[in-house]
Amino acid sequence: MKYGICPQSIVPLRLEPSDRSEMVSQILYGEIFKIVDARKKWSKIRLEFDGYEGWVDNKQFNVLTKDLYESLQKKSPEYSADLVDFVLNESQQLTPITIGCTVNGCSLMNHIFEGHKQSKKMPKAHLVETALLYLNAPYLWGGRTPFGVDCSGLTQMVYMLNGYAILRDASQQATLGEALSFIEESEPGDLAFFDNEEGAIIHVGIIMEDHHIIHAHGKVRIDRLDHTGIFNLDSRKHTHKLRVIKKII
Repeated sequence: MKYGICPQSIVPLRLEPSDRSEMVSQILYGEIFKIVDARKKWSKIRLEFDGYEGWVDNKQFNVLTKDLYESLQKKSPEYSADLVDFVLNESQQLTPITIGCTVNGCSLMNHIFEGHKQSKKMPKAHLVETALLYLNAPYLWGGRTPFGVDCSGLTQMVYMLNGYAILRDASQQATLGEALSFIEESEPGDLAFFDNEEGAIIHVGIIMEDHHIIHAHGKVRIDRLDHTGIFNLDSRKHTHKLRVIKKII
């Protein structure tokens, strides 16, 4: 088994070993992973954080020894806490990074990070505050940053920055936690899931106070939530059908 770490700001994780293949997620700076299939130009990797798999260009990661990988595994994660920051390499060159990048392994890459870090488990009430940092971020399939994020990328990153690990996709996240019967039972920070006509979970958002929800739909936005689903305040119609509300923490 081989191991790797991401030295770049944002690296696409693809469905197949090709630059033309769908981006299913992103690897952020400092994230570590196992290499499960190594080829000449591409490697299939499994992220340590959530077990998500995909293909990454071999030019876009550094190889780690097993010992270094395991030493990072044992450390409590530290995340960059500002929307945009940077790391400095030994040549005094800057690499910009975004909120949610992992800065534990900077020294292994001869990088220096002097910005704000988040490493503590935060109260549930802090989840909405973190989600608001992503407000107006454009929707991007597979995205995990304020420069482009999808619905489950938003929820995963918000929970991660507050010290809680959840799975990557909406359908996976819907398997977690305790189901609630009514919106009135929910608290800010709970997750609401939405399905399509076939009953498949296709969307997720974070519940706010007063029957509002923050979610990624075109952009990260705030809309009304009722027993039918999400009522889009711009189009004045329901856009997503409510399936279940889950209390994760």
